[in-house]
Amino acid sequence: MQSINPASGEIIQTYQAHTRDEVVDTINRTQNEWSSWKKTDYKQRGLLMHKVAIILRNNASEYATLMSLEMGKVITEALAEVEKCAWVCDFYADHAEKFLADEPIETNATRSFVSYEPIGIVLAVMPWNFPFWQVFRFAAPALMAGNGAVLKHASNVPGCALAIEAIFRLAGFPRDLFRTLMIPAAEVEYVVRNIHIRAVTLTGSEAAGSQVASIAGQELKKTVLELGGSDPFIILDDADMNQCVKTSVQARMINAGQSCIAAKRFIVVVSRQAEFEEKHARIMSAMVIGDPLAVTTQVGPLARLNLRDELHKQVVDTLDKGARLILGGQPIEGPGAFYEPSIISDVKSGMSLYHEETFGPVSAIIPVRDAEEAIHVANDSDFGLGASIWTKDAAYGETLARRIESGAVFVNGMTVSDPRLPFGGIKRSGYGRELSAFGIREFVNIKSIWIA
Repeated sequence: MQSINPASGEIIQTYQAHTRDEVVDTINRTQNEWSSWKKTDYKQRGLLMHKVAIILRNNASEYATLMSLEMGKVITEALAEVEKCAWVCDFYADHAEKFLADEPIETNATRSFVSYEPIGIVLAVMPWNFPFWQVFRFAAPALMAGNGAVLKHASNVPGCALAIEAIFRLAGFPRDLFRTLMIPAAEVEYVVRNIHIRAVTLTGSEAAGSQVASIAGQELKKTVLELGGSDPFIILDDADMNQCVKTSVQARMINAGQSCIAAKRFIVVVSRQAEFEEKHARIMSAMVIGDPLAVTTQVGPLARLNLRDELHKQVVDTLDKGARLILGGQPIEGPGAFYEPSIISDVKSGMSLYHEETFGPVSAIIPVRDAEEAIHVANDSDFGLGASIWTKDAAYGETLARRIESGAVFVNGMTVSDPRLPFGGIKRSGYGRELSAFGIREFVNIKSIWIA
């Protein structure tokens, strides 16, 4: 297993994959640790989780640099990701006990209530685009709930995977309670079928989610899936265009556009189309592309060359079918997997950028007549992860938000994941929720206790 710098194409380090015997031994060790861990109280768990947050903050530069080297994230965004991981650790350390407290239910019993209890080992199959955040947003609630965890991280970020395992050990968690499995994707089925794995959480592609959910279903194991997104960013005729445009670029270009909840389809009423295109292009064209470790860099490379090739095919297909190129539209020559910040307008149904998820720095602009057509276009998608609406009439924005088919809608704001809010999607964006009280309750036994 190799870690390759996507900015240069150079091999950073080679790792030895675990054998099946090693995988089984690791899971057995985690099961043994969990047998004791599930009996600990929230105070003990919380003290250790707060220590994880301290370690993350004290070593933020080291972890951010590792992310930049392995998957090309610009260093400023990588530092912010480390801080967000510390936040989610502190959040669950402070709130897990309240979220999982016994819930009294009035029945004909002398006493009846719902108890939330740990279920065992949760397997996490995680992606490369947010190599620390995706892991901590599952691990913090899972461990605070009293579960054990094993991680199968993306094969191009093995250094991040091992670093995260080391963080939990350094904080004082039992040595084998959180373990990283160094295995290729082909071995995931073998792990899912292990008797000690009680549930699976996956963030990734539709294909990966469908396959893992099918295997887990055969084994009668619960899954939570956070899959792709093609988030609409709706700009109505009364939108504050300056604030809207500034946010639109950030929402599209975070992580070089490689985010499930990045704004991907900019649905603009025709009366504001020209203004939005001009201002959006002005900011996009001035963005600094280059070495992700340089603090002045705003756009780094895509994580792999094949991902850049796939993105370019989507752009070419859309342009060949009649869309209009405003900016970019080409891979950047030279070493690394860089792609020009790009804007494609007059995108219509039948074009790749209208229907497919685009993982890269490409904005697709879809003109519409009015708010009604905007809602139709927003919902005319197989995905339903996030959405954003821009209007000066907040009450009207709320009314429209209730009509959008997605797991989250932000009115006059950028779609983000926040530990305080449930996160997840509908349709082909997956099911189940992460974060907040809803997320920590996904992998517990919701037990009814009735006492006469």
